[in-house]
Amino acid sequence: MTIQPARPERGGPRTASVMDVSPFKPSLVKAVFRDVTSMHVSRSAAWAAASVTRTVLTEIIDGARRAAAEEARKKLIPGDLLSAIDRNVELEVGSKWYDHSPTFRDLTGVLYDTAGVIVPSRKRSRSRKTSAVVGAHRFEAGVKKLLRSQGVTAVPAMVRDLDGIASVFLTDLARDAAVVVREGGARRFGTVTPVMSGEPASPPFLKDSLQALSTHKGDGRTIGRDDILTATTIQLFGSNLRQRALAEAHEATQNTSAG
Repeated sequence: MTIQPARPERGGPRTASVMDVSPFKPSLVKAVFRDVTSMHVSRSAAWAAASVTRTVLTEIIDGARRAAAEEARKKLIPGDLLSAIDRNVELEVGSKWYDHSPTFRDLTGVLYDTAGVIVPSRKRSRSRKTSAVVGAHRFEAGVKKLLRSQGVTAVPAMVRDLDGIASVFLTDLARDAAVVVREGGARRFGTVTPVMSGEPASPPFLKDSLQALSTHKGDGRTIGRDDILTATTIQLFGSNLRQRALAEAHEATQNTSAG
């Protein structure tokens, strides 16, 4: 069955193929996974995780771009990120980053001027350091490549937020994939597919995919592509974004070897 676009009204720059932009390389993905688990990560799993992360970041950037366009701007500021998430709750991913970012930590005290520069707040909370946050800078090049693919740039604070969200999201994806392997599938998380209020029921493609991914196939020591896809269904609660991420990851790994 052909997957229909989730939001046909979207306009503006968009990549023609999921393989046109590959900002998060498998070596980077595997480095993140090594922070989480000692399990081997197959090449197809690394490509799938990179694809899912790219899909999520692209959707966040697209939402922020549309918010900025309403003010005739092509340079994104953190306020555009907040607007994108406020308009589409599916984009609320990598939320552990929110504890470390001024954008989210103190919404009433942190302001940005017209150039997107942080105006210091009197209230500051102490940041906890985790591997995902410490390693967030690794995603800067990929984030900037995605921004260019959308025809926009971003102020440094916005790039840092996108870095952090990508890092935390991929770290969470790695943890869930490792759990899927250890427990032999997604049984721990149940079989109910969450659907947001007002969303249509999941199409047959997605239902069939979720059923097929419910059981881990492998030796118990290797994270494979299907384990990443199962983890994706756990991380992404909105069916529109989840469906798109699964479809693009499947396309991105069609010609990738399992090793």
